[in-house]
Amino acid sequence: MEIWEDNPLHMKPKSGREVISVIGAGVIGGAIAKSLQEGGSRKVIATRRTIAKSKDLEALGVIVTSDNRKAAGEADIVFLCVKPGDVSKVLKEISREINGKLVISTAATVPLGFYTKLVPKARFVRAMPNVAVLVDEAFTGYCCGEGVTARDKQVVKEIFEELGSCMEVEEKYMDAITALSGSGPGYLSIIIEGLMYAGLRVGLPRDLALISSAQTVLGTGKLVLKMNENPAKVKDMVTTPGGTTIEAIYELEGSQIRPALMRAVMEATQKSQEIRERLEMSA
Repeated sequence: MEIWEDNPLHMKPKSGREVISVIGAGVIGGAIAKSLQEGGSRKVIATRRTIAKSKDLEALGVIVTSDNRKAAGEADIVFLCVKPGDVSKVLKEISREINGKLVISTAATVPLGFYTKLVPKARFVRAMPNVAVLVDEAFTGYCCGEGVTARDKQVVKEIFEELGSCMEVEEKYMDAITALSGSGPGYLSIIIEGLMYAGLRVGLPRDLALISSAQTVLGTGKLVLKMNENPAKVKDMVTTPGGTTIEAIYELEGSQIRPALMRAVMEATQKSQEIRERLEMSA
C-alpha cells in the first residue's frame, strides 16, 4: 500500500516547516529519518522499495513512500542514503526534482564531482556518518560542494549535531574518514567482543561481561573528548606502580594491537580511494 496517498501530512505545511526527504531508508537512512522526526521541528519523508519494512518509521509519523520523485519534489532538503553503486541511477531519476536544492549524500566513496556532473544545478554535501547514528552518537565528517551557501552549511551542521557530533573537512580527507570513523564501529565491536570474552574467561556472567565492556568503551570515549588531550593521559590516570593495569598494558604492548588498528585503517582508506577512482573514471 502507498502510505503517501493515505496520509494527510502529504500537503506542504503552511507554517514554513522544513521538509526533509530521505531517499533510501535502510539502516543509515532510516536512522536519520527517525532522529529528524523525533526532533519534531521538521516534516520527514522517507523512501524505501519495500514499505512494509518501514513500519517503525510510520509509527513515528514519518511519511513513507516508494516514489523517489515525489519525495524529492516535496522536499526542501534531500538526504541521499543509497549504496554507491545506485547513486547514478537514483540521481538521474530525481534530477529535475532536486534542481536548486540542497542534497546531502551519505554514499561512501562517491566524490562531489560525480554528483555535480550529473545534476549541476543542485547543491551537494558529501557526508560520512557511522552506524552510531542509530543512537544519535555518530561522528559525521562532511565536505561541501560549490554553490553550498553559508546558510546551507549552518543547516547541515544543525542536522548532523542532532545525530551526534560532526566536523566540516576538506574533501581530500573523506577517504580516511570513511576508513576511520565510518568503519570504526566494526573495529570497536571486535574490541568490545574481546573484552566480553575476557570477562567470561575470568568468570563473569555473560550480561555483566557485555555491559561492563561496552560501557567502559563508551565512557572512555566520552572522557577523552571531554579532556581534549592525548588518550595516553587516560592510560596514565589508571596505571599505578605494581598495579593490575600495568600488567595488562604490558600484555597489550606485546600484542601489536596499535599497529594492527593502524594497518586496518590504512587498508580501508586505500580501498575507499580505489572505489572512488573507479567512480571518477566512469562518470
